[in-house]
Amino acid sequence: MADRLPPLNALRAFEAAGRHLSFKKAAEELYVTPAAVSQQVKQLEDYLGTPLFRRLTRALELTVPGAAMLPKVSEGLDSFVAGLAAARRT
Repeated sequence: MADRLPPLNALRAFEAAGRHLSFKKAAEELYVTPAAVSQQVKQLEDYLGTPLFRRLTRALELTVPGAAMLPKVSEGLDSFVAGLAAARRT
């Protein structure tokens, strides 16, 4: 694998925040604080060199790159879950 992957926790935080469009709801799902989710997303944004969300006063919006990335990250995490489930069955 030529490209290094970002930390899995950062991808999980991005995916949950993107699905909920809320750091608070993502934090509840992941059993962490909203600040931890924000920090993980910021780490991913720094890794990619582009913002993934617009942080508004009382809302969160995906940017164009964030919206493009969200379905693929969700698909990838779903694949991990399916792979783990298959391993448990064998």
